Amino acid sequence: MPHRLVSPRTASPQELDAMVHVLDGADIVVHRFDGTITHWSIGCENMYGWAREEAIGEKVHELLATKFPEPAENIRDQLKSRGFWQGEIIHRHKSGHDIHVASRCVLVSLPDGELTVIQTNSDVSALRRAQEAVKSREAHLSSILDTVPDAMVVIDHKGTVLSFSKAAEKLFGMPADQICGRNVSNLMPNPYRDAHDGYIGHYIETGEKRIIGYGRVVTGQRADGSQFPMELHVGETTANGERIFTGFVRDLTSRFKIEEDLRQAQKMEAIGQLTGGIAHDFNNLLTVISGNLEMIEDKLPPGSLRDILKEAQAAAQDGAILTGQLLAFGRRQPLNPKHADLGQLVSGFSDLLRRTLGEDIKLSTVIDGSGFNVLVDSSQLQNAILNIALNARDAMPRGGSLTTTISRVYLDADYAKMYPEVRSGNFVLITMTDTGTGMTEEVRMRAIEPFFTTKEVGSGTGLGLSMVYGFVKQSGGHLQLYSEVGRGTTVRIYLPAINGAKPRELAPDLGSGESQMPRGDETVLVVEDDARVRRVAVARLASMGYTVREAENGRRALEVLRENADIALLFTDIVMPGGITGDELAREVRVMRPDIAVLFTSGYSEPGLAEKGTVPGAQWLRKPYTAKELALKIRELLDAR
Repeated sequence: MPHRLVSPRTASPQELDAMVHVLDGADIVVHRFDGTITHWSIGCENMYGWAREEAIGEKVHELLATKFPEPAENIRDQLKSRGFWQGEIIHRHKSGHDIHVASRCVLVSLPDGELTVIQTNSDVSALRRAQEAVKSREAHLSSILDTVPDAMVVIDHKGTVLSFSKAAEKLFGMPADQICGRNVSNLMPNPYRDAHDGYIGHYIETGEKRIIGYGRVVTGQRADGSQFPMELHVGETTANGERIFTGFVRDLTSRFKIEEDLRQAQKMEAIGQLTGGIAHDFNNLLTVISGNLEMIEDKLPPGSLRDILKEAQAAAQDGAILTGQLLAFGRRQPLNPKHADLGQLVSGFSDLLRRTLGEDIKLSTVIDGSGFNVLVDSSQLQNAILNIALNARDAMPRGGSLTTTISRVYLDADYAKMYPEVRSGNFVLITMTDTGTGMTEEVRMRAIEPFFTTKEVGSGTGLGLSMVYGFVKQSGGHLQLYSEVGRGTTVRIYLPAINGAKPRELAPDLGSGESQMPRGDETVLVVEDDARVRRVAVARLASMGYTVREAENGRRALEVLRENADIALLFTDIVMPGGITGDELAREVRVMRPDIAVLFTSGYSEPGLAEKGTVPGAQWLRKPYTAKELALKIRELLDAR
């Protein structure tokens, strides 16, 4: 629709001159409709630097290099249709710098019909600079607030939210426009929500500070209703006579989790040391019990007494298994790590698991990729998988499914920060997920503690998951347990990945049938601080034909060695009182007699002493051991001399 034309106001030349004369000090320029300047006030001379004589007769928009906010044609059309135009333009001073101008143009008609424009200009450059400075500071402040990880919430004296930073949006899970204008108590759970406004009112009335200027740990509530711990710092200021409060909020969820994990790790480490010590002492007892039973058995004829003895031996073997689980939890079990491809290992183990779990449980194995090479004790890993599978079976009395997935993952620095005991890097992940009854949070938190079980008395020792946990930690890995009541359980085992394929290994010579107990006539030095264990070892070796010397500690052993040049093998416990441990003794013996064979034993698991090369060629025998195991190890070392 075309603009309706408005007749311009008619003014005589005398009226125009009088008007300009009266307003000569103002910033007024009069020009014809084509832009030719006819009047140039003193205010314009001061504002633009052009003298009246220089300006009159010039085209105003050429002289001042006018920059319009819209096309000039549009402005001329508005002048014709409305009779006036106003807006902000940019003029150029005679010296070359720009001037921001608030301009108003009025169209008048002279008696001769010529159209004239009276233009009043106001220099707003200083205002624009101030506005730009404010805008720049606001942008800078906004950039800072948007990048600061701590959330910021600004409220007035009534508790109404005035400002809500980007970090606050992310933390509370709601956009700013959803909370601004509402009471800040919407970010809190009860009872804090109902009491919040009372806190503000009490402070304004009495001036008693409870949180202003102090940091406190409080509870926040997200838009989805979930609650989280947060650290809150509140500052106060006055704007336009009104009090406003600025709160800086830091999410403490990760910190609390790290602290809880650290406490849990310290607790488990302390329990591990305790159980390892108990297992060591118990293994010494089992060595005495099983050794004496074994020697008695050889002297009994077949019959009921021998059957009773065998039952006692079986109980001793069960005790050895129990101590093995304790050592596994305490990360002190003897491991024999070798290169293994977990994909092949778990796949080959699936048939045994399927038979163990029964027909009412669906077993699935997913191998996600290839090249899952790790350095691990394969038999201990299979035991760990079996323990998890048995727990899953017990959690699914009416059947269900157990899915095992093998994949490669990279744990980054952020993940490592969440779990201080974990290092970042490449891992092979074994994930076992069942559809069983699941665990409560309390049960999940205690699931790896030794002897903790939810099963009926006699249905389990409570060492299954604790053994798995200890084995994984001892293997340099990481274990995570996820569970919800009614939604099953997921166990994740992370083992450090290694580069390169599994090296070829020679197949072991299993032989056929039972081999005869090997014997010998060399001299063996037995070093053991426990007199009962020492007597069993001496008796066993003597029955095999060896000449035996004995010592109760390392210092006495060195004396015996100096007195007996014919000693061919040192059989020593590792953990002994008297200031010299078994490995220290072995090193000193090797200095005196480089050709002597060394066999270590312990109720703890310290096979790494021999494997690390501290005593080259040394072998390892874990307590409790059988006479045959001892005979084979002794003969192997002596024959290799």
